[in-house]
Amino acid sequence: MPHDIVNGHIGHNHHHDDHLHSHLPPEDEAAELQVLATQFIDGFIHAADKTAYLRLAGVPFERPGKGGEKPLKLVDVQLKTEWQVGTASPSFGSRELSYLAFPGEMVAERTNMSLVYVSIDEKSLLDIREFLSTKQKDEDL
Repeated sequence: MPHDIVNGHIGHNHHHDDHLHSHLPPEDEAAELQVLATQFIDGFIHAADKTAYLRLAGVPFERPGKGGEKPLKLVDVQLKTEWQVGTASPSFGSRELSYLAFPGEMVAERTNMSLVYVSIDEKSLLDIREFLSTKQKDEDL
């Protein structure tokens, strides 16, 4: 099967209806999605008109609620910054965690974004990565 290099990653083309598009391996899709999310968040932070930025990006200001009874309205954009200062993973053959604290230069900052929707009965958070992933899949169709 022919392969293309897409954003520095190897994928493969499939013919769907009248167009070709590449599929990346899952780990590359996750990395690409993280890059998109990071750029989206950076653009939002620096946008002079936050509402216009969201509209241009196609963020819905209303979504169906559970059961579709009452629509949810976008009321907040939540940004959460964390710094990873270490890593923990299961130890081989033990119920203990293997922990490694990072030296200062390895401490990594992560900012995540959630879109907060509410109705009189419900509150729902939509992670920006989920929004971007769904949007990207819709565009591939």
